[in-house]
Amino acid sequence: MNTATKLSGFALGLAAVFGAAYGVGHLTDPVTPVADARHDPAGAGHGADSHGADPRGGAATAAAVHLPGGLLVSDRGYTMQPVDAPAGQFAFRITGPDGAPVTGYEVAHDKRMHLIVAQRDLSGFRHVHPELDADGTWRVDSPLSGPGVWRAFADFTPSGGEPLTLGVDVAVPGPLQPRPLPAPATSTTVDGYTVTLAGTPEPGRTSRLTLTVSRDGKPVTDLEPYLGAYGHLVALRQGDLAYLHVHPEGVPGDGRTPAGPAVTFAAEVPSAGSYRLYLDFKHGGTVRTAEFTVPAGAVPPAPTTVPAAPAPTTGADHGAPGHGHN
Repeated sequence: MNTATKLSGFALGLAAVFGAAYGVGHLTDPVTPVADARHDPAGAGHGADSHGADPRGGAATAAAVHLPGGLLVSDRGYTMQPVDAPAGQFAFRITGPDGAPVTGYEVAHDKRMHLIVAQRDLSGFRHVHPELDADGTWRVDSPLSGPGVWRAFADFTPSGGEPLTLGVDVAVPGPLQPRPLPAPATSTTVDGYTVTLAGTPEPGRTSRLTLTVSRDGKPVTDLEPYLGAYGHLVALRQGDLAYLHVHPEGVPGDGRTPAGPAVTFAAEVPSAGSYRLYLDFKHGGTVRTAEFTVPAGAVPPAPTTVPAAPAPTTGADHGAPGHGHN
């Protein structure tokens, strides 16, 4: 990395630190501090789907049970660690409770690793699938499409373990141009497709959300299976980017689930606030992403600046991305 790049990265880091200090006071659902596995691997709370006993043998705390996914870089002894990669690549490892890179993963929704990234202003969403090296390093063409602070989510299940979602901030040097969150809407278009949303998420309750796909005014009734489903829905909460990955009702080929135009999800958001929904669907051999801003409950006033977060301490220099889904 040359001197100019280092300086620009340092300046971005400073801006991110001050942005994070401002953004902390504007989280939509402040959580009670829990032990962080970076300091106490046995004590970190699990994500939104966590229920049951505390890993140290006691009863699970309320904070651990209800903490949404993606807010921790370390959880239950597993840690996400970005590593140096050639320009144009993004690379990271998951280390286990023994400190060694994890090399065994369960297949979930046709893949052993789902990597989701989005900028802190909720723009630039990408859902890709890295490849695993023998040494436990995951690599993929960089999905980070421009300067700014990105949140990278690793969604995986270690062999013999429970599903986990870990998150880490990654800074890409360059001029930062935050975008305002788009206004709430129940319809959006992508590549000539119109996707309509029916249903409203309610904090703390399971809500049915139905997304209907049409093209040129005609319902799309031949959606193609993608990762074992007719659609995948990710929700990120504005402010802290709490992560929810929801899969639809029914399974392709089960004799009951139609291939569109409607795909229905049962989703539970953890708190009131504004959420950005990202629907991945496949048609004509191409995966597309439809995006919505959706309020849940009484939405707190939005911050006047986009919350940011400090860059990770890895020093990794990730290059420019490609586009599309892997």
